[in-house]
Amino acid sequence: MPDTEGSITLEGLDAEVTVIRDEHGIPHIYAETTDDLFYAQGFVQAQDRFYEMDFRRHLTAGRLSELFGADALETDMFVRTLGWRRVAEQELPLLRPRTRSYLAHFSQGVNAYLVDHDGAELSLEYAILGLRGVDSSPEPWTSVDSLAWLKAMAWNLGGNMDEEITRSLLSTTLTKREIATLYPPYPYAENDPIVNQGAIVNGVFEQDATANMTRPPERPGYLSAEREALLRARKAGEGVRKLLGQGDGLGSNAWAVSGEHTASGAPILANDPHLEPSMPSAWYQMGLHCNEVGPDCPFNVSGFTFAGLPGVVIGHNSRIAWGFTNLYPDVQDLYLEKVFGDKVLYDGRRERLKTREETFQVAGDDEPVTMTVRESRHGPLISDVNEDAADVASTAPVPGASGRRPDEGYEVALQWTALTPGRTADALFAIDAAADWDEFRDAARDFEAPSQNLVYADVDGHIGYQAPGTIPVRRSGRGDWPAPGWEATYGWRRDPIPYRALPSVLDPADGYVITANQSVAGPDYPYYLGTSFDYGYRAQRIRTLLEAKDDLTPEDMSRIQLDNFSLLAQELTPLLRSIEIRGDYYDAGHQVLSNWRYQMEADSSGAAFFNVVWRNILELTFSDQIPRRARPEGGSRWWAVMRVMLDDPDNRFWDDIETANVAESRDDILHRAMLQARDELTSLISRNATKWRWGMLHELTLRSKGLGTEGSPVAGLFNRGPYELSGGPAVPNATSWDASVGYEVTAVPSMRMVVPLDDFDSARWINLTGASGHAYNDNYTDQTELWASGQTLPWVFSRDRVEQAGEHVLTLRP
Repeated sequence: MPDTEGSITLEGLDAEVTVIRDEHGIPHIYAETTDDLFYAQGFVQAQDRFYEMDFRRHLTAGRLSELFGADALETDMFVRTLGWRRVAEQELPLLRPRTRSYLAHFSQGVNAYLVDHDGAELSLEYAILGLRGVDSSPEPWTSVDSLAWLKAMAWNLGGNMDEEITRSLLSTTLTKREIATLYPPYPYAENDPIVNQGAIVNGVFEQDATANMTRPPERPGYLSAEREALLRARKAGEGVRKLLGQGDGLGSNAWAVSGEHTASGAPILANDPHLEPSMPSAWYQMGLHCNEVGPDCPFNVSGFTFAGLPGVVIGHNSRIAWGFTNLYPDVQDLYLEKVFGDKVLYDGRRERLKTREETFQVAGDDEPVTMTVRESRHGPLISDVNEDAADVASTAPVPGASGRRPDEGYEVALQWTALTPGRTADALFAIDAAADWDEFRDAARDFEAPSQNLVYADVDGHIGYQAPGTIPVRRSGRGDWPAPGWEATYGWRRDPIPYRALPSVLDPADGYVITANQSVAGPDYPYYLGTSFDYGYRAQRIRTLLEAKDDLTPEDMSRIQLDNFSLLAQELTPLLRSIEIRGDYYDAGHQVLSNWRYQMEADSSGAAFFNVVWRNILELTFSDQIPRRARPEGGSRWWAVMRVMLDDPDNRFWDDIETANVAESRDDILHRAMLQARDELTSLISRNATKWRWGMLHELTLRSKGLGTEGSPVAGLFNRGPYELSGGPAVPNATSWDASVGYEVTAVPSMRMVVPLDDFDSARWINLTGASGHAYNDNYTDQTELWASGQTLPWVFSRDRVEQAGEHVLTLRP
């Protein structure tokens, strides 16, 4: 375990640095200069989380197979094809000199820790890897290692590639009208967007304006002929999805309330990002403090960051607080490419594909593996990655195709904004030091990927919202479907949506900024941002709870973060109650809904029955007509789909096409789903319905990346759980599960924070796991039980209070 008390002498420091850790191991660092501050941050993060940092470094460089062998090779090939690390290398020289200096000193601090620690001295994981014959001597840390993790987060949070593929796969069995049923429009009449005022005037979004430009026309979809290439493209990214998590459950809640609605008269800001659970948590809590704050050392900031990344990502300084939720912009487009050997067709001419060779060292294999990455003008050919996938076997021409068919069929290229070098790292440090709204907005200008909803509050009483990011403008319409890469009319324009035209609001008229991944702006906003937004049920529930009081407190914010009320259950349960169930055995299950109040509580039998019924409804309704790869996950979009279908009892999807000469209706499916749910719960829990509990099905297991995968013989050393949880998808307490798989928790509020702007020492926070990444350290999971039960920890900020809370003090000396 790392030293957290006493003193350590280190090469590279200019002056003494003090590291104060509280009883939960959360560090606050105090330094004279930014060089020493970020040096110490790197050292401290390496003490607590180096294996996690090293795992992320291997992931983003496409080098996991060096640690875990051939099982990780396909994931590595996909990541190398995208070129995350290559782009990070190109970004480094674009950053401001000060940012490069912060990154360099952070790396020096990490490497100072590595000088005296190696193999099992770094963490238990390296001991296990050493027993497997893997070289467990890490390479020195570099600035690019830090930057590359931003690419992983951009991938995790930024795009609709899977939706483009799914729409095309659905087109093989469904009509365009039926596909549209499965992708309903955002319900603006019921659920507010984030910014519900303002318009673009002369190219600038003005929050008090009322007129907008006209949207560009939607481009047609190209549906069926590319099916095999798209299947290969989807399969290629499955390994990364498993490691980082993607799907309906990823999102966040964040809101800021003005002083007119709070008991203190000052704003309050709350945030809880929803990510895939992991051991340790994706987040690392810490404070970074210049002993004297000024132009040369501007940081006095505390919050959540990523291990391996300097600075603070979400939190507050002495003037402002901020939170993030995912904007879900459409920043990825798939292009079907006509490939002829080493050339690709574009605008009537054949262009040469760019190529590069990639080499992989695979643990357990003496010979390296090589591959050739090909790129068109649109981006890498991701359908190349999986050599064992189905052949490109399209025979019918794509509608509207020009020129002869390619000898080798179709390939699929990915165009993605994050593959263009950017300056997001500049934005993070500038936000950390911002003192007011203007400085915050100016910093956000460089926040290019992943595009996030930025929520703001300050000590002067202001609240605000800014949408940042590089979001493409398409030459024709939208990017919901794969496009023909050989047609020039389907490319992106040179310039993205101008930053000045992105939605923004300071001190909105109603006194609330509420973001829960819903649509950013109203239907008249002229630029296309995407269609992958959450459908707004969480956001609207949060708004309802906020508007119920005009003397809100931080405790109220914490209660709202834990709210388990289900709007879908409120609508669907009365219909389920109205259906007659015969037989005492089946009716006993049905009766648990009679007094249920639509709360997704862990100890609720009603929640258990409802959720099992919901999963069976989705399976019975769609499994006979939708390919397995497109089966419902059960989140926000499927709730929107089902709300429409419940009012249409004879919709075609209700009919089970596998039953001859019978046309099932809505009530037939609901009846069958309840019978199946009764049998399923009897099998999984008990014949006695009073013993059912939602938490017995809805469990969270925290798994270590790499060594904690299911079936690993050493998983028990690193994994923790299961924990029984309340919540579910599309409720504020968003502990999501995938209905196509089961009830296990797949995404969680990865941290929770509440910041009152009148007293930073009264702020509250909690992490999913502890500060330490070392198995069996006292701070490995010391926050997990508190998090699971809805509790938070004091988040002190002033030096006096930090010192009072301090349990361990470490001095770093030059």
